[in-house]
Amino acid sequence: MKYLYIEQVDQVIADLTQFLTKSQKTDGRWSFCFESGTMTDAYMILLMKLLGRSDSRFTGSLLQRILGKQTRDGTWKLFQDEKEGNLSATIDSSLALLYAGVRDRRDPLMRKAREFILEQGGTGQAGSLTKVILCLLGHLDWFYLPKIPVEIFLLPSWFPVHFFDFVGYTRVHVAPILLAADREFSVKLPGKSAVSEWLPPVKKPGYPDNRDHIWTKEEIRAAFAHVSLSGKELHTRAVQWGERFMLERIEPDGTLYSYFSSTFLMIVALLALGYKKNHPVIQKAMKGLYSFVWKSGQKAHLQETTSSVWDTSLILYALQEAGMKPDHPVVRRGLRYLLQRQHTRSGDWVIRNPGVLPGGWGFSDVNTMNPDVDDTAACLRALAPSVRQVRHKIPWDRGLSWLLSMQNKDGGWPAFERNTDKAWLKLLPFKDGRPVWGDPSTADLTGRTLEFLGREMRWTINHPIVRRGWNWLYRHQRPDGSWFGRWGISGIYGTWAALTGMAAVRVPRNHPVVRKGIQWLLSIQNRDGGWGESCYSDLRKRYVPLRASTPSQTAWALDALISFHDKPTPAIQSGVKCLLSLLEKESWESSYPTGAGLPGQFYIHYHSYRYIWPLLTLVHYRKKYKSG
Repeated sequence: MKYLYIEQVDQVIADLTQFLTKSQKTDGRWSFCFESGTMTDAYMILLMKLLGRSDSRFTGSLLQRILGKQTRDGTWKLFQDEKEGNLSATIDSSLALLYAGVRDRRDPLMRKAREFILEQGGTGQAGSLTKVILCLLGHLDWFYLPKIPVEIFLLPSWFPVHFFDFVGYTRVHVAPILLAADREFSVKLPGKSAVSEWLPPVKKPGYPDNRDHIWTKEEIRAAFAHVSLSGKELHTRAVQWGERFMLERIEPDGTLYSYFSSTFLMIVALLALGYKKNHPVIQKAMKGLYSFVWKSGQKAHLQETTSSVWDTSLILYALQEAGMKPDHPVVRRGLRYLLQRQHTRSGDWVIRNPGVLPGGWGFSDVNTMNPDVDDTAACLRALAPSVRQVRHKIPWDRGLSWLLSMQNKDGGWPAFERNTDKAWLKLLPFKDGRPVWGDPSTADLTGRTLEFLGREMRWTINHPIVRRGWNWLYRHQRPDGSWFGRWGISGIYGTWAALTGMAAVRVPRNHPVVRKGIQWLLSIQNRDGGWGESCYSDLRKRYVPLRASTPSQTAWALDALISFHDKPTPAIQSGVKCLLSLLEKESWESSYPTGAGLPGQFYIHYHSYRYIWPLLTLVHYRKKYKSG
């Protein structure tokens, strides 16, 4: 088949390359917005109220964004096609507006918001974190949340249940919540009475017998029968352990694990423990949170974290795929930045992966102790052309060793920590938190790791490490031919990662698993030639069409098809045509969140994705079919 759209493809590659080259910061990084819903903006406003901080210009810019996201129905949504609205987002945003005094409870839109909350079953049906906020503000009794005694901190590692069964990014959220809940800590902000009058009454507790629903203190203390401590002494030690746990995981910028939400909760927990509002730890934490602000005109967004390492590694890889040489100044500056961000100290990952030297990379600019598989593989991809020229060999070897050591015993790869998928975590009554308690192997992490090992290491399916990863993908393909992606939306994301990974390690195209995956992608292609998947897929754990095409999802699906076809098929050609068209316009499809965080509560619009993934896909299209 004739190689179509060659001139347009060449021009778009050149335009994207030029744009990204000009977007590089002087220190070598790329910095794009990591945009989510209004939760972080709302909580920052409430946090400033709690600490007695006044900055009308700053809070005003956060409020402008919150106001701009409210629908005509008075609700807030997390994604464009969320039908009625999102209960937690509506509660969070409303609290910020009411406490900030920019909206009155009698305002027509606030009345509509209240009606929506009632229709959804009231505040008792909100997400766990929103209910924690309501408890902290005194609008909900801590009784309405299942009780986990702080003594869980002290359970030994040999015990069937212990705190480190949670994955790291969950632990840093759970620990401050347990400490605040232990003190039943709440505050009374100015305007609380008016907000209480606006909030619908709670009809019933979220769980029966909440006080002792999970474990009683007596049950946990039974595990310490051999320890000669009174119940009070044990409790004191547990609280001290929880406090020390948080303080030891503070990043150099003052944030806890480089996340806004965990830092917010840490500040609240420290206040519950008696810290003064002007304590140096709290002051530094706030300074760190201010550095997460992304400004756009009159509006500002408090990012959950920064995505600088992720963006920089992906962009460097894309630019080099597009033809930029390793000795180009842009590449040299970018690699220098990445090499400075390689981890040199062990974090909690070492607990389940002992004897391995640090060498991974984290997601954000300030991450020094919480590396992940995805970022490490992405940084190694960016380094690969230089390593082939015998540069940066030592950092490469450290990163590669760490990446390989992170393979789970089931053959797949997790994101942050090995072998954290204990069965008891699925029994916790916080249903909305189940996807984040542990860190099991996923199709996206396993597929992309195999893609790296195949492309850069030239390993094939015959290599023992690759074979184990391939077997995991084989076992976890869905009956319809797709794979579920954990950190992106969702079937398209997982299937793209799985197929490109298998292509890189030389799984033949005629293999039944490959054929089913390709057929599934073809079956969901939109009439305009593109692909689009709703965030509802992440929530319902099955494919839900978006009824529109997005740039990143179209690029993912195309890249998977290109990886297995020696000639451009009609489906590939129509997909390329659609992708070129999508890149020419600004629309809601371009800003639709295709990154996943917490199902039904947290989705991400990566501002970098509309450049990175189309560029890579178009480059792969040109490279493979240029002689056609």
